[in-house]
Amino acid sequence: MPKSVSLVLSSGGSKGLAQIGVIHELGRHGFKIHSIAGSSIGSVIGGLYAMGKLSEYTDWVCSLTKKDVWSLMDFTITSHGLLKGERVFEKLKAFIPDMNIEDMKVPFTAIATDILNEKEVIFDRGSFYKAIRASVSIPAVFIPVNYNGSILVDGGLLYPVPLEFVKPAEGAITVVVNLYGDRRENISEQSETDRDYSKGLFNIFSKLISTGDKQSIGYYTLLTTTSSAMIHKLAKVSIEKYKPEIVINIPYDSAGTFDFYKAKELIMLGEAEARETISSYLNNYNE
Repeated sequence: MPKSVSLVLSSGGSKGLAQIGVIHELGRHGFKIHSIAGSSIGSVIGGLYAMGKLSEYTDWVCSLTKKDVWSLMDFTITSHGLLKGERVFEKLKAFIPDMNIEDMKVPFTAIATDILNEKEVIFDRGSFYKAIRASVSIPAVFIPVNYNGSILVDGGLLYPVPLEFVKPAEGAITVVVNLYGDRRENISEQSETDRDYSKGLFNIFSKLISTGDKQSIGYYTLLTTTSSAMIHKLAKVSIEKYKPEIVINIPYDSAGTFDFYKAKELIMLGEAEARETISSYLNNYNE
């Protein structure tokens, strides 16, 4: 049976860490990834794999606590977004140097959205970090990126599951990691340290942007809930249109946007969901 994979990684915040587990499981089943396309967090994970640096990133992100995540948030008073989005990339560059996409070991494409012209921008050449900084620019959260006279925001806004842009490999099957799967309860409990820290500034900030006052759903929650409804629909339509051979669904409520301190649990979740889905595919293929 075909063992070559064209891998499509969706947007979805910290839930994208589950994509690391999926990649691990694909390897365990003998699949070889020959091309990757990603939006938002999918562009980060996909690009790191394509450049051969995913293990370094995995070790780092698995070491993060909630306090560490907070320290990586570079807040700004500008009206264009809540976060500059520079500090975390500077941290990554300290142990994962930038690389041109065309020099990567695996063909890779990152997707961003040109909000002024309402169309995609495809990054398959040039700086990896410039590409993913544009691709992860969640509107109203991260300051958008100015690029060739356009304003770029999160690739998931128009292409949460960028099936259109993965470069096909001869004889390959298409595998999608969809971070908008059916609802499931949150997968992990906070550690004692994280619970203590959450009583401080992080908790205050979370309440500010998530809940608002008693009469309001809150600015950030209203924004994310509204956009999520649209994005979930776009993801479903894209999958139904292109009919990839394997779709690995990660529950959309597995983690919040910035829950990167749950890396170990999310990676394990990705492994478990991939194991079940791949085994089902192989069984059906061999019948």
